[in-house]
Amino acid sequence: MYPLIKGKVSLQAHVAIPEGLFEEEHGRDGFYGPVSHLYRTHAPTGWSRIEGPLKPRAFDCNKTAPTGSDSILDRVPLLYNEDVVLHFARPTQPMTHYFRNADGDEVYFIHKGHGVLETDFGPLYFEPGDYLVIPRGTTYRLLPETAENAFLVIESFSRIRQPERGLLGQHALYDPAVVKTPDPQPIQEEAEWEVRIKRLNEITSVYYPFNPMDVVGWKGDLTVWQLNIRDFRPIMSHRAHLAPSVHSTMQAKGFVVCSFVPRPLESDVQAERVPFFHRNIDYDEVLFYHAGDFFSRHGIGEGMITFHPQGIHHGPHPQAVNAARNKTETDEYAVMVDTEKPLRMTPEAQNAEWKEYYMSWQVKKEAP
Repeated sequence: MYPLIKGKVSLQAHVAIPEGLFEEEHGRDGFYGPVSHLYRTHAPTGWSRIEGPLKPRAFDCNKTAPTGSDSILDRVPLLYNEDVVLHFARPTQPMTHYFRNADGDEVYFIHKGHGVLETDFGPLYFEPGDYLVIPRGTTYRLLPETAENAFLVIESFSRIRQPERGLLGQHALYDPAVVKTPDPQPIQEEAEWEVRIKRLNEITSVYYPFNPMDVVGWKGDLTVWQLNIRDFRPIMSHRAHLAPSVHSTMQAKGFVVCSFVPRPLESDVQAERVPFFHRNIDYDEVLFYHAGDFFSRHGIGEGMITFHPQGIHHGPHPQAVNAARNKTETDEYAVMVDTEKPLRMTPEAQNAEWKEYYMSWQVKKEAP
């Protein structure tokens, strides 16, 4: 079907929006399917109130309780569906045992802390901004070396893989050369070690009279790997604001992980410079705010999560639109997880919720 044009519109999406109008993107399959743009006389987030469970939400992960030495098992689940669980962990001590997830792959995003990830394949040293990708069935333990640690943990029930780059070429987004993999460093230790295995959310403990990190070599294309968000190279257009899907960093069945990093803002004077209004029809959108100045969201700070469910609008705060006029580049690091199936909140997420977030788009009128 050829695109139809009716009424007062902009011929190029996100560019030269008619004065006094608000452009909304209404599309399917995330930003990959058929789409229309609606030109409204009011911002679609200009509601006076919302009654019912479907509303934009925000959670302050800094309010979740720190966990102890069993940090993997005590990590706090926040949002979940049949494909993925999003946890937050604040371990205060190194793990005293090894862990193996037989239910799914895991991605640790290191928000705070330094240390070592010990794995079957060898150790990896981590720092803030690192993604640590751990395939299903890998034996590992985390050894933080700092007092304050905070990790976003993405548990996937399908294989985590790098995104298809298509016409961009294999070196776009991040060069394969920046991806780190571990070198084997066997630990020869004659002492009893526990490996805790999670299967169907139940734990089995296996004990060995030696350290199970005894691998002296490995080969193949299935391994633990590491990528720092600072090595992500964003795709940009100086003439039109691009959809967030261009920032895809990893993907799995039912969801995608994207990285937002500092980049120049659009320089074309007619181009929109902030994320456009859209309603989520086929994806729930979760954003974890890692570091920097999150100019598109007012009142959001480091270590917070926003959750925009399918079916309701979201877009830039009015303060962000005004701030963008005087900015030439963004200064933010954030991780986005978009899921096809609706996410459900845990009680722990509700305990850390900023309950008035959905009203943060409202502009207070000046007193006469």
